[in-house]
Amino acid sequence: MEDFRIQSVLLTGSDRGIGLGLVQEFVKLPHPPQLLFATCRHPESLEGQVLKEMAARCSNGSRLVVLQLDVTDPHSIEAAAEEVEKYLAGRGLNLLINNAGIACETTLASETAQSMAAVYATNTIGPLQVCQAFLPLLKRAARRSNCLGMSCSKAAVINMSSSYGSISAVDEWEWHQDVGYRCSKAALNMLTRCQSLGYGPCGILCVSLHPGGVKTCLGAEKGVLTVDSSARGILEVLSRLSAKDNGTFLDWRGQTVPW
Repeated sequence: MEDFRIQSVLLTGSDRGIGLGLVQEFVKLPHPPQLLFATCRHPESLEGQVLKEMAARCSNGSRLVVLQLDVTDPHSIEAAAEEVEKYLAGRGLNLLINNAGIACETTLASETAQSMAAVYATNTIGPLQVCQAFLPLLKRAARRSNCLGMSCSKAAVINMSSSYGSISAVDEWEWHQDVGYRCSKAALNMLTRCQSLGYGPCGILCVSLHPGGVKTCLGAEKGVLTVDSSARGILEVLSRLSAKDNGTFLDWRGQTVPW
């Protein structure tokens, strides 16, 4: 990733798990982003303080900005977009990573309308609304970029999905049904496809990514992959993405995940 250069990145759900791991890996890059926006619902929480401490230590020409953003609250999303635009000062946003997500351990028998709606609000509707709010900044980045083709260095949307959203694979159903979570991620994958068709002509790359079976507080996937390994793999994949990957579903190794 020596040649991976990206000016601005925004991550949702940055205060724990894979989101925090990605922030840590971004700041360790040989050429870290000039502006890295780490957003979370509660910046004043203990988890948010970790981000603020990281921001205070940032150097090497990179600036880590911690912002409040609740992906289920349109007012919070709009406020964050306005704040980000101020920091960018006329420049566009190169990379948006929709990482915020929740899960409820449910079965077909126990799933409820309330729990499914809550999961959809964060995992599917949230990424839709965040992309809508930040689209003008993504388009601006694409227009201003000197990069040929599509790439994360130019303008891209990465939706953090899951192999649990694969309709053909239906991974690990026998011991973890998680009906609402699976449905929300399958819907997120369709959203990615729609975004690739709608935003692709503007030069914006759109990809769904499965981070692997990572042991995090989310609770949906009980894997053995560490957060660090997943985050490093994801950044390696991001550094290689191009137009041929627009609208695809990949994992942290860059391998195709079946729809």
